[in-house]
Amino acid sequence: MYKRILLKLSGEQLSGQFDIGIDAELCAWLASEIGKVVGDEIQVVIMVGGGNIVRGVQLAESKGISRVTADHMGMLGTLMNALALADVFNAHGLPTRALSNIVADQVVDQFTHRRAITNLQKERVVIVGGGIGRPYLTTDTAAVSLALEMGCDVVLKATKVDGVYDKDPAKHKDAKRLPTVTFEQAVADNDIMVMDKAAMGLAMEHKLPIVIFDAMQADAIANVAAGEPVGTIIS
Repeated sequence: MYKRILLKLSGEQLSGQFDIGIDAELCAWLASEIGKVVGDEIQVVIMVGGGNIVRGVQLAESKGISRVTADHMGMLGTLMNALALADVFNAHGLPTRALSNIVADQVVDQFTHRRAITNLQKERVVIVGGGIGRPYLTTDTAAVSLALEMGCDVVLKATKVDGVYDKDPAKHKDAKRLPTVTFEQAVADNDIMVMDKAAMGLAMEHKLPIVIFDAMQADAIANVAAGEPVGTIIS
């Protein structure tokens, strides 16, 4: 069983049944799933993406919007997700605090290591928005960096598929899920696109395992946190 986990949720997952924005019903379901873990000697830190609101990389391809500005807009999108998710979690009885890696004092407390640890010790979920707070870095990289800073035992990367496959399962019916993959394989193989390569390289350097799994299946988060063989573990 892991004692402290970092859960990486993409913005697209939070949009649920909608093309853009936030699906509050889905967020409420996530609260119930994460609630199965919190308080059972397991602490949960969440890093959220922002693709359901704005994608910095796509904006940067537009004429007139610089990459730095586009990435700043993407960070603000992740912060909007963090605020909404924290509100829904609290409304459904799961004590949660949102913190930000960018300064936005009027709407959210700024992330500090001490503040985050204090909230975890009070059995609260900690949701971090704002990515890593700097342009040119993905929320995947921000998630691994945050996991290392917070002393997490594992990064749980929620995806649309239930693990890493030997080939694209959407195109090949005979694709097989791999229960384990080495960091060297994951970084070197360009067909493995489940996580940003820089993020996996950082995790590899510090020997921090990553589990790729489908968080939208009932009990999946609880099972992974308990150390059961769910999805694919990269280590």
